[in-house]
Amino acid sequence: MKTAAKPAATRTLNLVQAVNEALDTALARDKRVMILGEDVGRNGGVFRATEGLWKKYGDDRVVDTPLAEIGIMGSAIGLAISGFRPVAEIQFDGFMPSIFDQAVCHLGRIRSRSRGKLSVPLVLRAPHGGLIHAPEHHSESPEAYFCHTPGITVIIPSTPYDAKGLLLAAIESPDPVVFFEPKRLYRSAIGEVPASAYTVEIGKARVVKEGKDITLLTWGAMTATCSAAAERLEKEDGASVDILDLRTLSPLDLEAVLGSVGKTGRCVIAHEAPNSGSWAAELSALIAERGLLRLLAPVARVGGWDIRMPLFRLEQYYVPDADRLVMAARKTLHF
Repeated sequence: MKTAAKPAATRTLNLVQAVNEALDTALARDKRVMILGEDVGRNGGVFRATEGLWKKYGDDRVVDTPLAEIGIMGSAIGLAISGFRPVAEIQFDGFMPSIFDQAVCHLGRIRSRSRGKLSVPLVLRAPHGGLIHAPEHHSESPEAYFCHTPGITVIIPSTPYDAKGLLLAAIESPDPVVFFEPKRLYRSAIGEVPASAYTVEIGKARVVKEGKDITLLTWGAMTATCSAAAERLEKEDGASVDILDLRTLSPLDLEAVLGSVGKTGRCVIAHEAPNSGSWAAELSALIAERGLLRLLAPVARVGGWDIRMPLFRLEQYYVPDADRLVMAARKTLHF
């Protein structure tokens, strides 16, 4: 399937509906595609991302697994090596540490280890981020772990259009893809989505808004927060804000990042994970290394605190809001 221009026939969907439609499209088009995970079948998934697919395609293609993330990951790797196109779901991002051994030692290395004889064309889906009032281990942001692992593509969409197009592109990819879906955008992100099949190119950032004074660099659910902060900065400070949604974290669209920051000279990176050792830290280093002479102020990072995600009574103080972004942007603008 080639990446196509946006078709005319569209409907208004939320993000979880777009994910469901992408999975439905992939299952219908390619008999090698199958879904496996906890409660993805009869129940339709804890967020209903796979609702209706078990009834439509049967339990040999939409497979309810035991509560065993290691088993899900190992089965998906074996299926992919054997010629299938598995889409495995880890029910919550906080359940992913148990699969790190398989991800690091097998998922990202089999092509190299086999000298190109084997590949692992699978997609590992997981809900991402906080602010849904969930208990411990249900609201993490582990993207940096997977970005640090060579051989794995990492994607986090922020719109229904991108969710469908990027998921279809991920399923077609010959390489393993970790596909994070922002939980708090599942039903709050609403947009026009083509009824037909299409793909969005992996590895290309999206310009959300063009400006000339400061860049807000982000991904996932923080894209909506950046839009709210930009609205305030323009209204209250008269600042022209450039917003860049990475969409794909690895491989990184460094050209787009350096182009935006080179234009504005100022950058605030917004994300949910703790700042220390984060993907924002890598981005900040890359901007400093390759775009230092274009900077008018130090790169600022606005992320979670260096603690575990707190329980829901305090999570709104952990995940950055528009107020924290506005404060960081003003400090950067007045440096």
